[in-house]
Amino acid sequence: MKAMVPVAAKKEFLRWFLKRYRLKRRECVWILNYLLSNEHLLTNVHFTNEAHHCPRAMIISTTEVDSIPFRFYKGNLMTADAEKSFHDLRLHPDEDMFIQLNFKHSNKCPEYASVAEENPYLPEDLLKKKKDQQIAEKLLEESFTLTTNDMLLKRIDEALDNGDRELFISLTAMLNEMKKDKDISQ
Repeated sequence: MKAMVPVAAKKEFLRWFLKRYRLKRRECVWILNYLLSNEHLLTNVHFTNEAHHCPRAMIISTTEVDSIPFRFYKGNLMTADAEKSFHDLRLHPDEDMFIQLNFKHSNKCPEYASVAEENPYLPEDLLKKKKDQQIAEKLLEESFTLTTNDMLLKRIDEALDNGDRELFISLTAMLNEMKKDKDISQ
């Protein structure tokens, strides 16, 4: 697998990450610092999600999340021994290493997104499930919007019938805001 993300970007991200987060295992800090000091190794490092599906991977967690502190996967073997993964890195510098970093709001982090790569080892059925989930979420969001819109229209009619000017103005402002948000997102 060719390096898709430049080594300089990976270094910058790792420095940023190590400055901002405390890891559950101090050995993980050593591993990430070792990667920072070895550009050849970093060329073969890929930050991704669902790393446990990859042939050679590490999962590293920060103190603020409820995830496993550390896991190393190689083939069908899995260990929580960070030293073994360090030695594997040293002994096999030309092999791809996939790293999953578990930290708070990682899915919304632009710094992580800039170095994250798609996992080429994800099973097909998992990809289909994610797509189905996205479709379901969009459908649910549209349904909620329609229901809220209908409820607002009904309450606006009631406010007009009752001659409640303040409620009418408030509800129409909410309806207009919803329409504006919908227009922006499309």
